[in-house]
Amino acid sequence: MKKKEKKQKGLGNLYNGKIAMKHREWRGFRDTMFDFRCWLKTWFALIKLSMRYPVQLVKALFKYRWMSTYLTTPAFMDRHTIGLRGTELRICYEQFWAMCSYAIKMTKIILGADANLNGKSKRAKKKSEKIILFDEMMPIQIMCGFPNLVGLSVQMIPVFIAGEMDQQANLPYIDAIENYGLPADVCPLPACEAGCAVVNDYPKLGKCLISSSMPCDGSLMTSIFQERYFNLPTYPLSPPVRFNEAEVQEYAVKDIKACIKFIEDQTGEKFDWDNYFTCMKRYNEETEYMLKKWDINCTDYPQVCGPALALHRMFEFQIAGSRDDSFLKVDKKVYKMMMKQYEKDKAAGVKPRHRAIVWSCPAHYYSNFSYWAQNCWGIKVLVDMECMLSHHFFNTEDKEASLIDLAKAYERMSMRSHTNGGYANVLDECWRMCKKFNANIVIMYSHVSCKNMAGLQGLFEEQARERGIHLIWVEHDLCDRRTVTRKEMRNSVNRYMKTVFREEPLDPTLVDYEDDLTW
Repeated sequence: MKKKEKKQKGLGNLYNGKIAMKHREWRGFRDTMFDFRCWLKTWFALIKLSMRYPVQLVKALFKYRWMSTYLTTPAFMDRHTIGLRGTELRICYEQFWAMCSYAIKMTKIILGADANLNGKSKRAKKKSEKIILFDEMMPIQIMCGFPNLVGLSVQMIPVFIAGEMDQQANLPYIDAIENYGLPADVCPLPACEAGCAVVNDYPKLGKCLISSSMPCDGSLMTSIFQERYFNLPTYPLSPPVRFNEAEVQEYAVKDIKACIKFIEDQTGEKFDWDNYFTCMKRYNEETEYMLKKWDINCTDYPQVCGPALALHRMFEFQIAGSRDDSFLKVDKKVYKMMMKQYEKDKAAGVKPRHRAIVWSCPAHYYSNFSYWAQNCWGIKVLVDMECMLSHHFFNTEDKEASLIDLAKAYERMSMRSHTNGGYANVLDECWRMCKKFNANIVIMYSHVSCKNMAGLQGLFEEQARERGIHLIWVEHDLCDRRTVTRKEMRNSVNRYMKTVFREEPLDPTLVDYEDDLTW
């Protein structure tokens, strides 16, 4: 017999319309103690960071408005574990802790090398000479061939991660660049990146910059703007958009080789093929574990879902780039936990009420939206478009073949592999994933400032009806929560579930609550 649906009660009552929640969630003694230990672990990591660079950290708190955002890290972790219990709670913490640890590592690099915080320190300057800055949309796998250098996604700490931790964090940068003259209909992410430069909130470090032409025209313009701001030797790495065509790979590989030579010329380092192949073997293992998570989610008893799946893979591929084994260790541990819980759920007949996938660019300021849908309506998000990045395997013996694989990885980077990859990657891939994961719902994010996806809405509607797929449109404005609030995003799902499915929520308190000021 199918086990009776377990309902959560009163999670919406944790919100009081203010910045912080009323109190911590009670999950039963065992899970509450585990959750509290993880909360202490997060604070300990932040305190340890402050002890490593106490002077620079104090300076950063006064110099950069984004630095204080990282004091909300424990709240960020809490927000993504609300309503979770047992193995699901533990898997989520494992995956998020890997991301948190790497963000701390990146912050250490900034604190130790930033000229704005270290003045004329020779030690800081020496560190800075070893740092290659990357546009945050550009993966850093190419740095696997330079083990003596450091690749740093320069906008990731000031803009991207800060905006996910606090929905208010990016607003001053958007306002700054619009006051500077940028039209308000430009995508808020490149607007934030440019605005951060306008108010001089980037760290001053790095030997050279690898910029990006992706994922859109707004990002391209921001790359040009930031090249002027950082005033460093810059290489614009520009993989082709129509990457399904075999003819473009020759150009893509030439571009990769030119970028490698650029880094060699700027730093005096030579590309280390042995270290590169070692890292790519690690990447292949990480990819294999991700595909195993997919395979389990294709069954009736999915395990690693929502942001725990999507954000972990984005960090693993996009930012860490397989340069160390920190993410692989977590993948191995999570896989064992996942398989053990899968057998238990299979024996107990525990199945989700609804099976869904997420398509298009997700809301940056509401990264835990999938968990809200799960807690409120029983919608289990099995896979997110943003974790469908590079999931092919690298050749680890032949140099030319491996460079082709590297080019394909860059062509399938975050926010680009589907939204800019042509009709087959946007529409056909969506329905293929619905069939693969046996999903009856597509949560279709409608980014109101994204011109690429706006013209396809009619085609999505028509093809979804033909296939009997429930398409729930959820509008958002990526980084600007003032355009479409979190509450308005939730109401899009609430209306659909009540009027089309005619269902009652698992937790009525999550249907309507105020969180406009909440981190």
